[in-house]
Amino acid sequence: MSSIGILGAGNIGSAFARAMARHDIPAVIANRRGPESLEPLVRELGPSIRAGTREEVAAQDIVLVAVNWSKLPAALAGLPDWNGRIVIDANNPIEAPLFQPTDLGGRVSSEVFTDLVPGARVVKAFNHLQPHLLSGDPQAEGGQRVLFYSGDDARAKSEVGGLIERLGFFGIDLGALAVGGRLVQFPGGPLPALNLAKFD
Repeated sequence: MSSIGILGAGNIGSAFARAMARHDIPAVIANRRGPESLEPLVRELGPSIRAGTREEVAAQDIVLVAVNWSKLPAALAGLPDWNGRIVIDANNPIEAPLFQPTDLGGRVSSEVFTDLVPGARVVKAFNHLQPHLLSGDPQAEGGQRVLFYSGDDARAKSEVGGLIERLGFFGIDLGALAVGGRLVQFPGGPLPALNLAKFD
């Protein structure tokens, strides 16, 4: 099984860690303040989630990145080449408290993100649901809650799709980053915050 890292312990990063912990899937999580600052969170989540350094997280096979948009360059700066490992872009180009959209010059945010992780196979996922839905029961509405994902590497998408399935969600592949990334991008895309469920 692929090892999992989580870079960022805000709303989305913590929600993803909670989803992992619900299924006893091991992961290491890091933030800019260091492992000690995460002790209350990992104590709450249990033994499957541990705190680590930014470098430890970046060394895992699959790394979910969920960091405030303006802090992404600093959070990713100085890390070794990703060397074909999978990086999940769970970011949105907007920040509290003003929620003003970032000017991306017409580019999809995942394309901008990809430039910050050279050598990585980027998959966009885990950014369109509100955090409490991501960390909650995927069966809560009587169906199976939907998670979208997209990327340009078929094998990377397959691995992320498998992780989505292990977490109990129903994954829908939206295609390439240029297409799927735009559909789930907040603000601008039509899919963010939609709480959809698949029924048999």
